[in-house]
Amino acid sequence: MDFAQKVRRAIAMAEQINRLAYVQQGEIHERWSELTGQAVDETFHLIPPVYTDHGVNIRVGRNVFVNQCCRFNDVGGIDIDDEVMLGPNVSLITSGHPLDPARRRTGITSAPIRIERNVWVGASAVILQGVTIGADAVVAAGAVVTRDVPARSVVAGVPATVIKVID
Repeated sequence: MDFAQKVRRAIAMAEQINRLAYVQQGEIHERWSELTGQAVDETFHLIPPVYTDHGVNIRVGRNVFVNQCCRFNDVGGIDIDDEVMLGPNVSLITSGHPLDPARRRTGITSAPIRIERNVWVGASAVILQGVTIGADAVVAAGAVVTRDVPARSVVAGVPATVIKVID
């Protein structure tokens, strides 16, 4: 399957999920498992709508909560550990384009995003390619995360910086 086919498949499968009500978690689990190619734990909760560009590069752990309107651009891979909460409108963006104007329309850059155990990502936060969010960290609403976040810290702002360490 080529790149464009993968994108069309992911969008069509996300549209199927987006037609489901939140109370239809069993069917959401089935569709999510089909989208990602991996079984999802019964403790996974997702409030549609959700968006993705590939789907097959997403792994979610146990007791993960995904609020409405989250975006998983997963070309580079997204790995979400147990007990993670994603607020509404969170964007996980693993890909981009080269800075060189001559290559911008013909190339894609990508790197994985890893969200470790018990992280809370606030509403409308954006996490960019190559970032790891350490265990028990908090990403404040509206933050744009361009670098790794240490475990047990709170980051906020654009670009996100550590504003607090959690004792």
